[in-house]
Amino acid sequence: MLNTNIDGLKKVSPLCPVFYECGGCQYQEISYADELRLKESHLKSLFKEHFDLSDDIFHPILASPQEYYYRNRLDLKLIQTKTKEVFVGFSPKSRHRLIEIESCPIARREISDFIPSIKAQAKVKITDKYRQANLVVRTGDDGRVLWGGIGRRSLALQPEDYLWTEILGKRIFYSLDTFFQANLFILPGFIKQLRALDIWDSQTVFYDLYGGVGLFGICVQDIVGKVILVEEVQASLKLARHNAAYHKFGNFSVHDGRVENVLPSLLGLMPQSKNIVMVDPPRAGLSELMVAMLNSVENVKYLLYLSCNPESLLANCESLKDHWNIRVVLPLDFFPRTLHLETLVLFEKIDDRK
Repeated sequence: MLNTNIDGLKKVSPLCPVFYECGGCQYQEISYADELRLKESHLKSLFKEHFDLSDDIFHPILASPQEYYYRNRLDLKLIQTKTKEVFVGFSPKSRHRLIEIESCPIARREISDFIPSIKAQAKVKITDKYRQANLVVRTGDDGRVLWGGIGRRSLALQPEDYLWTEILGKRIFYSLDTFFQANLFILPGFIKQLRALDIWDSQTVFYDLYGGVGLFGICVQDIVGKVILVEEVQASLKLARHNAAYHKFGNFSVHDGRVENVLPSLLGLMPQSKNIVMVDPPRAGLSELMVAMLNSVENVKYLLYLSCNPESLLANCESLKDHWNIRVVLPLDFFPRTLHLETLVLFEKIDDRK
């Protein structure tokens, strides 16, 4: 877990009125500059404890363009009492009650301003059988606010209602029931840094594993020879296919299945050594089977690993170190004012034949 010790730093007043009760944010008491320094130095120290890495491997932390009002998704808890009272808010640190909220300063303004309306709308939808529900509230570039969580398939959207964002001129669609990066403001800067890495080639085959709705494959499609996306979650798979069809890509294929099951046959079809694999796994990191598979491949030159959990990332790095060299460590502040930190690591395959 990242460092939350703010002793010795100049304190500022939290923007959120329930900051001390909620527990969702940890860094509202210090300046954003201090928060970035804490996160960057802590991540660097974690890596240097485990690996002998030169300082030039560590790239400066990419700050979020907005330190507040950045989240395009908010997850809220709804509770209905036996007397039909409805409460909407967050579960606090204690988890024993609900903190009702009227706004949230880390949610996008469209969502924060919409929060008071959710309770009234939920009362119309909720039935007697519901005692509690988990609500998902989301927005996109066009400012529409959609929500669901009451009723079966209430998070599924029709194609005409899909939310979207545009990154470097490419529109990417997502839904209430699909994973998508929560901070849209930082994505253009991150994608520019991703594309600036000296690993791309017009003959490259890019394997977008755990690819979700296709964000990364779409954003590098024009600088590689082919994109192969693998995803097993059906809601995300549906959106990935929608995105590929929307753009009419001729070099973009989407594959349904568990990565560990699908990848071996896909790699066998692409024998050239310029292949690049990108993984954006769940918080727990890569499975032992996936790590073993990556260590044994012979036709992949670079591995891009995007992680939201430094601990699982480091554990995977330890398991990869005999077969892969770390070339770049890039911290990404997708979640300002919280302890969470995304990290991109670029690995280069060690030639095991030497």
